[in-house]
Amino acid sequence: MKRTLTIIGIIVAVLIVIAVALTFMVNVNTFRPQIESELSSALGRQVKVGNLKLEILNGSVSADDLSIADDPAFSNQPFVRAKALDVGVELWPLIFSKTLHVNDLTIANPQVALLRNAAGKWNFSTIGNKPTSGATAPTTEKAAPPANQKDAAPAQAAGSAPASNPELLVGKLAVKNGTLTMADVSTHEKPQVFTNVNITVENFSFSSQFPFKMSCDLPGGGSMKLDGRAGPINASDASLTPLQAKININGLNIEKSGFLNPASGFGGLINFDGTVNSNGRQAETNGGATVAQLKASPKGSPAPKPVDLKFSSTYDLQKQSGPMSAEVMLGKAVAKLTGTYQMQPAAVVLNAKLAAENMPVDDLETLLPALGITLPAGSHLQGGTLTANFTITGPTDKLVIAGPVQLANTKLAGFDLGSKLSAISAFSGAKTGQDTTIQNFSTDAHVAPEGIQTQNVNLNIPSLGVITGNGTISPQNALNYQMNAKLGGMVGGLTQIAGLGSKNAAIPFFIQGTTSDPKFVPNVKGMLSSQFNPAGQNPAGNLVNGITGLLGKKKQK
Repeated sequence: MKRTLTIIGIIVAVLIVIAVALTFMVNVNTFRPQIESELSSALGRQVKVGNLKLEILNGSVSADDLSIADDPAFSNQPFVRAKALDVGVELWPLIFSKTLHVNDLTIANPQVALLRNAAGKWNFSTIGNKPTSGATAPTTEKAAPPANQKDAAPAQAAGSAPASNPELLVGKLAVKNGTLTMADVSTHEKPQVFTNVNITVENFSFSSQFPFKMSCDLPGGGSMKLDGRAGPINASDASLTPLQAKININGLNIEKSGFLNPASGFGGLINFDGTVNSNGRQAETNGGATVAQLKASPKGSPAPKPVDLKFSSTYDLQKQSGPMSAEVMLGKAVAKLTGTYQMQPAAVVLNAKLAAENMPVDDLETLLPALGITLPAGSHLQGGTLTANFTITGPTDKLVIAGPVQLANTKLAGFDLGSKLSAISAFSGAKTGQDTTIQNFSTDAHVAPEGIQTQNVNLNIPSLGVITGNGTISPQNALNYQMNAKLGGMVGGLTQIAGLGSKNAAIPFFIQGTTSDPKFVPNVKGMLSSQFNPAGQNPAGNLVNGITGLLGKKKQK
């Protein structure tokens, strides 16, 4: 047994000596021009590799560094930089016939710059393109612009034609621990940085479909995984390559990701599971998402309960637009969103409709802070339903939302409207109790960055009457409303006895202050001009008669 182990040890030692000797026998740096030439030819970009070393034990050739040039229409800096490149090779042809057969490629710690211009073209679109032999680009205004002209579209030089690379076959292609920076060269927006990028591709070829897996950490937090198939590479525009994949997103931070303008006020953490299928012209995305801590207004605060979505969209890769639809669910409350979107350099522009029919108010109440809606201090909505039909238009940071809203059979718990109105003499005796029961509330709302306008307000409170009017809410939640109340029941009878007009007379007043602390102020001018000025009567005398009548005193004649 001891002798056997000794023999094995000698054999191992001899093999190690042979491996070391072969390393010196084969000068792999002689293959560097061939590797650079073949990679440059395949990619249509100049490729540079550093000093080469042969690793006999794992059958690979490694390079100290790697760089791949960018499309000069975008940048004169490298498209890809990497600290190391490992090329898996067949050893026997390399050692005995000095022939290089590549089995796999591994790029370690690459830094990749993805750039897009105002026309929506990407700097990797021209990957794999080759100029026709002997052709040169004419120096005309239509020729490719210089590298410092960042927002110009990359032009296909005259006399050149795209070509696929059927001769490039790699059994396995891997990217390990990469960093990917994505930016729009036509804006000054902060680029998005994807870290810990890992990609594995099997049986890579320009001319056929190949399986791939990708994972990365997202800008601002969260992670993403893709698992599917892509190819064949589009010969004229690599960004239009067909793709089918499952996609998983976990913990995408909307506010910190940079995908939406921070001025939009949107925030939250997204988890998404779905699929993406692209035929090279249109990409369809379907799936379900959960948004935790949703915020949908610059003055909003995170919602305490998550919102669920069923999402579907189609994206035209060249027009950068398409239709979308979604079901938005919060408990039993369901709203349907349909419309179109347009991707622009600095924003996403929406043209959509939101339909919500008889949604339970109790489920929606927790969403109000996320929308930036503030109720009077200490109050909350309880019971009833909400119906709304909105149009949503404009860029995400300047959205305009308009349409009718209706609340039915709800209660503003913790808010005594009767006591608030007691400052106005005409409302003396109005009682709504600690909670204000609302039979119906409707208005035509217009929400924009400059504030909220509400027209045709109609508020039916059984214990008080019907209140109508118009008004605005500023971005700072300041109220400016001019209202009229047609008092009913006991309150209306008191005003009639007091000499303030008929039972159905409208009492004008203002609502000022803020949404959290509304102030109800008499509209004396309105009372004089509209309520106490019947033909041939003295308005001032009628006002005095009304007030003394409420106090039980004799009216003036």
